[in-house]
Amino acid sequence: MPFVAQRKKSPLPPPTRPYVALGLEGSANKLGAGIVRHNPDGTVDVLSNPRHTYITPPGEGFLPSDTARHHKEWAVRIVKKAMEDSGLGLEDLDCVCFTKGPGMGAPLQSVSVVARTVALLYNKPLVGVNHCVGHIEMGRLITGATNPIVLYVSGGNTQVIAYSQQRYRIFGETLDIAVGNCLDRFARVIGLPNDPSPGYNIEQAAKKGRKLLPLPYTTKGMDVSLTGLLTATSAYTDLPRFRRAGAPMPDGVDPEEIITPEDLCFSLQETVFAMLVEITERAMAHVGSREVLIVGGVGCNVRLQKMMGIMTEERGGKIFATDMRFCIDNGIMIAQAGLLAHRMGQETPLKKTVTTQRFRTDEVHISWRA
Repeated sequence: MPFVAQRKKSPLPPPTRPYVALGLEGSANKLGAGIVRHNPDGTVDVLSNPRHTYITPPGEGFLPSDTARHHKEWAVRIVKKAMEDSGLGLEDLDCVCFTKGPGMGAPLQSVSVVARTVALLYNKPLVGVNHCVGHIEMGRLITGATNPIVLYVSGGNTQVIAYSQQRYRIFGETLDIAVGNCLDRFARVIGLPNDPSPGYNIEQAAKKGRKLLPLPYTTKGMDVSLTGLLTATSAYTDLPRFRRAGAPMPDGVDPEEIITPEDLCFSLQETVFAMLVEITERAMAHVGSREVLIVGGVGCNVRLQKMMGIMTEERGGKIFATDMRFCIDNGIMIAQAGLLAHRMGQETPLKKTVTTQRFRTDEVHISWRA
């Protein structure tokens, strides 16, 4: 008889009543609060998911101290909005979940203070959540992906991940800067605005690009390196044939040789996304998976989704991705991962609710999966 693999039974006990969690996210420039409910019939309800973004002027990044100040200013309003949208009160919560790390130190601390305050006032348990695990669990919930290769791409992280034995194992990652950071920093070089986000504005500019310029393509096994790519792309802006929108035509330069900011955005996107598709395909081949789940803020990029979709289709597979509500940092992803942990009996004692800027994805015990 042919061998048929049996799916292991989930260790997560079925809920005997509705479970509700508040999730607080503020590891970077997005402050979010979300309310999730796990129902006895196995369904999950997203009750609310408000978010506010700290946006800086064009050409500037966001400093930890300024970002933390933004979070403190908006925290009460965002939590209040989340509770109003859900129709519930803080007394109805089963737990308060917060991003423990990784992320920027000061913003993380500002949000953890809010979480501790709510938990102490209403006598609720705290659950510290790994930011990446939150992205993965929210992606799995929304898309229905069962056991995919995960490409986690954001401003602070770039990882290729597969699940095995109650851990999210990192198969490959960036050796220097994250893909989102690479895109954001180049957006500052060419003066693109930060509203709604630098990466989104690069995506829109890339649609108008016409030239695919040669750039470093640096994959090293399962890993990628992006600093050289950023430097090489930025170097094009110093050439005489580079012309910004509205600038006069450079003297003595053939119009056919002109390089525009849109050409650079197009070339940067195509190169870095091709690198990501390559290492993701290599991970698929290694573990025999036919599913890819893209999570993180850069996962909203339609061009990345299209390139990954071509690769997975050629392998007889399928791509899963979410829209801006769930791929960009948000509170509901922290609530979802935290409530799963809470239902397995995991809580974070008050003395251990300190946040950390370094928190590897594979450090987390995924107790709720077989």
